[in-house]
Amino acid sequence: MGELKKLVEEGKIKYIGLSEASVNTIKRAHVVHPITAIQMEYSLWTREIEEEIIPLCRYGPIMISSILSAALIKFNSLDHLISYCYSHHSFNLSIRELGIGIVAYGPLGHGFFGGKAVAESLPNESLLVCGHSCTPLQLALAWLFHQGEDIIPIPGTTKVKNMVNNIGALAVKLITEEDLKEISDAVPVDEVSRLGFGCAGLSGFYNASIPHEAGCSIIKEAFSKGITIFDTADIYGDDHDNEIMVGKALKQLPRDKIQLATKFGLFKSGEEIGVKGTPEYVRECCEASLKRLDVDYIDLYYQHRVDTSVPIEDTMGELKKLVEEGKIKYIGLSEASVDTIRRAHAVHPITAVQMEYSLWAREIEEDIIPLCRELGIGIVSYCPLGRGFFGGKAVVESLHAESILAGHPRFIGENLEKNKLIYSHVSNLAAKLACTPPQLALAWLLHQGDDIIPIPGTTKVKNLDDNIGSLALKLTEDNLKEICDAVPIDEVGGSREFRTTKVKNMVNNIGALAVKLEEEDLKEISDVVPVDGVSGSRELDVLAKFCWKLADTPSK
Repeated sequence: MGELKKLVEEGKIKYIGLSEASVNTIKRAHVVHPITAIQMEYSLWTREIEEEIIPLCRYGPIMISSILSAALIKFNSLDHLISYCYSHHSFNLSIRELGIGIVAYGPLGHGFFGGKAVAESLPNESLLVCGHSCTPLQLALAWLFHQGEDIIPIPGTTKVKNMVNNIGALAVKLITEEDLKEISDAVPVDEVSRLGFGCAGLSGFYNASIPHEAGCSIIKEAFSKGITIFDTADIYGDDHDNEIMVGKALKQLPRDKIQLATKFGLFKSGEEIGVKGTPEYVRECCEASLKRLDVDYIDLYYQHRVDTSVPIEDTMGELKKLVEEGKIKYIGLSEASVDTIRRAHAVHPITAVQMEYSLWAREIEEDIIPLCRELGIGIVSYCPLGRGFFGGKAVVESLHAESILAGHPRFIGENLEKNKLIYSHVSNLAAKLACTPPQLALAWLLHQGDDIIPIPGTTKVKNLDDNIGSLALKLTEDNLKEICDAVPIDEVGGSREFRTTKVKNMVNNIGALAVKLEEEDLKEISDVVPVDGVSGSRELDVLAKFCWKLADTPSK
């Protein structure tokens, strides 16, 4: 500020401004030389400055102006007055409003309020637009104008029609406080979206992986339509490719509007997958994910699967340190048991538990959901469309031969034929309710409670739009019962867990059904493998270390 003051005195600059400065920095700078303007991000969906920055910058009522006028006679210059005020706390409290203008950059939410995305993701604002006979863009700018004459938005554009649209905001009159409140309420701040986006499929989890450019495009498309939660993991994709792709996409989006979730705990060793939850491994994984994602912090960091050889208290202890260091904001668990969740929550609050939850996977309703609601933990539903089963007829009828689902119990043989009947019931019910099967499946989940957040994934915009359409579907109690009845859990064919990932092995296994054995055959086979002649224990050491579903850990 000292050097900037000299430039003013030399006539090289007229006024001094700051951008994205703290309250303390603004006060200290203003003591050296009056600050004319502060440039801050301020829009309908970025309002953090309302708490401290705006009150600091503004003049107070007429009484304060009178105090200033009288005081200036004594101190001869505003510099001397401010210096005195800053050093005398009691006087400083009376004139803490410094008379600094606020220049709002990003006034249209980095362009979000300039397009059709508003109509699709913020229906309440769309209704207000109609009521005020203006565009979403004009409403967003008009809301800023009405925050005070000291607020100056600086929207930019390369098109004349957009500039004319911007200027039209000056004519929008929001007469009452109710108008302003209604607009503010239409764009809730600091809330996560009701749907998230599962990114695993972008790196070939179910089908072939897609290029980074295409992956980033679908992530940006999802964000433009109101989705703010993006879920990845360090094991997704070859060489952690999924985190790298997601990190590239985040560079093209406003980071503070994104809730980024990633996971640690699963690792590949050749063709095997292991689980690890030691404190050292927790930190190693977090540091690596931060680097790959190219971010300063992770919003939600999950333990992907519970390591049953490590007390959960040890794993949580390291996660708690990462929170304290600012490297992660919140902690999550996935596929943990009731006991593990309770014990983990006692070390540090668990924000979310990620579980498989869908129309045909409802095991968590008995114990996990009641526990999470007791403790105030959110439930993130992975595979909310039954691993794509409820995603449409094409999935049911023509599963890609290379898809990992070709080895899933619910997508093979008699189980698949049995489950096709269930799909037909869901499809008929969807037609009755004027929606698609995936919309019905997602809407059913959304109606289970505001604490349930499904994270469907896709590589196609049309599927993304279909998923988002579920948010508009309103279901009655009768509808919900009818949907549950269409998917009776005890009639679903096959387990929700994978048994093999190779089609040739699956075909070989199924072939056993055709082998007919007589009593003599059974005896002969048993004699070939005498139990007391088998060498070694039946326990597999590597499997003793972890469990895939609803896992417990040893006591601390």
